[in-house]
Amino acid sequence: MISGQKVVGAKAPLPTAMMFAVAAFVSLTGIVVPTASEAQIRSNAQAEQSLNLAVRPSRPGHPPSGRYQSEGGEAFIFDGTGALPLFRFETRTETWVLRPTPAPRGDVIYRNDAGTQVLRFAHGGGMTLYTVRSPNGSPASLSGGAEPLTLPTLGPIRLFSLMNQRGSLVSQALGRLIVINLTGEESEALMVDALVVTTDAVIRMARSPTFRTQLAELRSITLVEGSRASVSFQRGDLRVVVNPSQSLAGRPSSSSIIRAVADAE
Repeated sequence: MISGQKVVGAKAPLPTAMMFAVAAFVSLTGIVVPTASEAQIRSNAQAEQSLNLAVRPSRPGHPPSGRYQSEGGEAFIFDGTGALPLFRFETRTETWVLRPTPAPRGDVIYRNDAGTQVLRFAHGGGMTLYTVRSPNGSPASLSGGAEPLTLPTLGPIRLFSLMNQRGSLVSQALGRLIVINLTGEESEALMVDALVVTTDAVIRMARSPTFRTQLAELRSITLVEGSRASVSFQRGDLRVVVNPSQSLAGRPSSSSIIRAVADAE
């Protein structure tokens, strides 16, 4: 159970004592924003592990569940065993919920909640990955098995530490205090996932010259449970609503969060 927890991020630059505290929180939670080298090491380890995992069958009409490698060099996990297929880049923490739609010639297009095309599965069995680096698509092939994509579990003590860590990271990225408010009763795991996805999205925007100016009014991030997943950015508060009854499908993606900030007046 989560009830009205609030964390105030640290000013940037952080004093030595606070930097130590943040490092301790990172060590405790084990959830960090990976560097390029760390991400590559993790990707190599997962690639080796995938060779020892069985490829799992998906629900009818979906590609096999497992690890895929694109010709552009990006690896990803596809999990089609649930009601809605799940997707995650191997070097990232965010899991995407994909919505399949029929395409010509019997193909299936998979989009995220922002409507962005992520995958195309050909009737003949071919897979194509669409990214910013490969907007026209990059062929991908199954390279091995993969563990199912599931929600993280931390417990209340590690959750509070994670909130401190994420608040400090966001405050460092923006150079000012950012308050994180988190309230929920039904799904701690979904709240943890939403917290990581939301703060990662804000940090990415802060590092982008295009989006940083649109965060000038941001003063707080609020995560709550509700009957419908949504994102809004008003009066300095980035508010993310999750629907625990829908599991991962009830959590807005980073694309939806970035779009909400970009479209805010």
